[in-house]
Amino acid sequence: MVVTGKALPRRTFLRGLGATAVALPFLDAMTPALSAKTKPPVRLAFLYVPNGIDMANWNVAQEGSLTGELPRILKPLEAFRHDMIQLGNLTHNSGRALLDGAGDHGRCAGSYLTGIQVRKSTVDIKASVSCDQLIANEIGNETRFASLELGMDDSRQAGDCDSGYSCAYTNNLAWRSETQPLPPILDPRILFERLFGTDADMTPEQRERRTRYRRSILDFVMGDTKRLQSDLGPTDRRKLDEYLSSIREVERQLERAERDSIEIDPGLPKPYGVPPDFGEHFKLMSDMLTIAFQADLTRVATFMMTREGTSRSYREIGIADGHHPCTHHQGNTDLMEKVTRINEYHTQQLAGFLHKLKNTPEGDSNLLDNSLIVYGAGLSDGNRHTHEDLPTLLIGRGGGQVQPGRRVIYRRETPMCNFHLTLMDMMGVHVENFGDASGRLDLAELG
Repeated sequence: MVVTGKALPRRTFLRGLGATAVALPFLDAMTPALSAKTKPPVRLAFLYVPNGIDMANWNVAQEGSLTGELPRILKPLEAFRHDMIQLGNLTHNSGRALLDGAGDHGRCAGSYLTGIQVRKSTVDIKASVSCDQLIANEIGNETRFASLELGMDDSRQAGDCDSGYSCAYTNNLAWRSETQPLPPILDPRILFERLFGTDADMTPEQRERRTRYRRSILDFVMGDTKRLQSDLGPTDRRKLDEYLSSIREVERQLERAERDSIEIDPGLPKPYGVPPDFGEHFKLMSDMLTIAFQADLTRVATFMMTREGTSRSYREIGIADGHHPCTHHQGNTDLMEKVTRINEYHTQQLAGFLHKLKNTPEGDSNLLDNSLIVYGAGLSDGNRHTHEDLPTLLIGRGGGQVQPGRRVIYRRETPMCNFHLTLMDMMGVHVENFGDASGRLDLAELG
């Protein structure tokens, strides 16, 4: 890091016409002279996959260092084996019920970040404030957005909720209170405009005119960009150029996605700007999450990679069957193989996101090193709807708080809420109790 004699405020924006504002990434010029030990903030993101995971092709057999061949579903993450910890035996007992039924998907998603308490009915569940929102309540005033809630849904199946359950439980991870979920943003265009505020205070006529004559958001801040670049050193100029190029690439993807959406699926009530391909949609959303973390627009995010219980098909990898029906395979080897391929496809998308984070320099390290990325599911075996040994990866170093590259197996039935308490500690938010937590995870095992 080159420490400059003139400090640039950490929350600096390139401003243009109207509400247009582009936040800047962490630059050397934001570190004051004689303050070289200033550390970038830690970011936390929960990425949730639905319908459980094929555990036979997920779990690393031995505890300890991640040496040897990774299981099939983790192989797309080979480049990140030294950046992740696989946690074993974490359980959401609160996701279980005395009676089984179609509401199990609602319970597993509803309990994932809340530790809800389940009563004696399959339909009587009660959410609470989710751990991401407890963190956002404490540190959210330091960023433009206290938290971001992202998702990827198939609009043609969005109304297909579990019988007897509100869609709120299958469609949401983040809860502000026991009755108020925070719905995820599904449309990449809406996310883009929320991050950069280009539709704030606009009348419908102005929005329509802007759509007809849309210019790159970077065009509006060009003058401010040139003025700022004249005050930056060569390293910062390169960082700024790369960052603005990332924003422009997202714009290009959005434009292409909107054209493809019209060309491929005219007449269907598909959300505006949503690509027809799952991988393209994920890349758009995760690229913007990277930008939001890089520019410190938020430090807390949830990302629901399709709602719980989804019957989405994955024709882009040759699977026309719905995901949910495949998981109820009852030992059918053909369906089991399809579940594994879907799980692999998801980790392939995760690998692209991690690559972006790891290749984004920040301070003396990179964005992945300064993050805590949790990837997992609210069910383990989707065929039997089991809630123990939930598939869980912790990726990143949390600004030096975690030493990854290992498999850690806790005692059976260790509450998932113990993990949440530990994550909250790492984010600087300390609470006494959460859900059914029995304590923290041993930090010596994590770091």
